[in-house]
Amino acid sequence: MESVLLHPTYFGPISQWIAYVKAKKVIFENEDNYQKQTYRNRMYIYDANGKLTLNIPIKHSSALGLNTNGRQKYKDVQIENSFEWQTQHWRAFKASYQTSPFFEFYEDELYPLYEKEFKYLMDFNYQCMEFVADCLQVDWDYEKTEEFILEPAGIKNLRNLVNAKSKQLFQNTPYTQVFDSKEGFLPDLCVLDLIFNEGNAALDYLEGQDLESYSG
Repeated sequence: MESVLLHPTYFGPISQWIAYVKAKKVIFENEDNYQKQTYRNRMYIYDANGKLTLNIPIKHSSALGLNTNGRQKYKDVQIENSFEWQTQHWRAFKASYQTSPFFEFYEDELYPLYEKEFKYLMDFNYQCMEFVADCLQVDWDYEKTEEFILEPAGIKNLRNLVNAKSKQLFQNTPYTQVFDSKEGFLPDLCVLDLIFNEGNAALDYLEGQDLESYSG
């Protein structure tokens, strides 16, 4: 895969990381408007009751006294830290993955992201994705857009991988998940699900997947 255009996300789904590890060059969209119900502030993990949604609360433009006609740049979106969302998300990780083969291996490096308070959502997401790149042992190397282009030329536009509200469009190959005996295999969860279950084998798994089945 040549150059790809992606969004910085809350760790990111497996489909996005397939694109990342296969791309010769990665460009992140830095100039778009924020949209709700996307992986910008959402992830899906597997807990004892099935698919669990974890959302980062954000400060809406009206609360900030901004007259933006309902539109706000993604890079300007602030996290609503008056909610104890970091504690809630960390507890969800512990409950869901403490029995997975590799959670303890990554736990000490992951926890600081839930200890430090971040002001801007995009800054936090870049830190989260850098953590994933370190886990996968791939170069955290990318460029950022300087303007928003609806239909960019000469690049594979995979910005639609950020959409979390649409029906499941990508089916990745099953791997062992902690609760798959209860609910079966859940595809395209947050990449952390793959990392906690597969450890060092996660990169080989991603490189062996094919995004051609994705029709978003």
